[in-house]
Amino acid sequence: MQIFDYQPPSIPWLDLRYQDRDLIIINKPSGLLSNPGRAAHTFDCALTRLQRLYPDTILVHRLDCATSGIMVFARNKKAESQLKTQFQDRQNEKVYIAEVMGVIAKDSGIIDLAIAPDPEHPPYQKTQTSGTAGAKSALTHYRVLERRENSTLVELTPQTGRTHQLRVHMLALGHPILGDEFYGDDEVIKARPRLCLHAQSLRFTHPYSGKAMHFYSKHPFSA
Repeated sequence: MQIFDYQPPSIPWLDLRYQDRDLIIINKPSGLLSNPGRAAHTFDCALTRLQRLYPDTILVHRLDCATSGIMVFARNKKAESQLKTQFQDRQNEKVYIAEVMGVIAKDSGIIDLAIAPDPEHPPYQKTQTSGTAGAKSALTHYRVLERRENSTLVELTPQTGRTHQLRVHMLALGHPILGDEFYGDDEVIKARPRLCLHAQSLRFTHPYSGKAMHFYSKHPFSA
């Protein structure tokens, strides 16, 4: 099991993009947990930072610690329930940008591979045959944005929300995400100073007004 060396960034302390009586939107930096872990030193996270400003903040969904990008939080139980239902029923749209190892040949495609926890190496996940005990269906659409000399910038749209889904799916495609300390080899890890995965866009329906909401944060992986 990999030792988790947690050193949350202090700049930006919070990149707040929007807030009203029902929800809060932030652009989470890479290296900051979405919510506290079990250890005392993991208390500092996106949720607890927000709660210092807005004590009523409630976690709705998570981004991996190393992943940056748009997150939505609720400010009351009704908003929490409504937003979580949208995530569970896939009524929202999440778009990620990743820089991956190697040059992807196809312009676009679908990765339809079930994912299950790796019992011998928690918290790792692995692709698995559908129907295998513990395996959950996982579907990711990908679209090439830019082919570089030794890497590819790709847009990823997950249709499911499995743990480490995008990282595991890109690994299975033969193009691990650069900077991935969990699933990458030494070359992949050393290629970039952070995981090159960013939640660039989030669309959902406002839990009170019913208005279509769209938030965007441009990826930081320019050539």
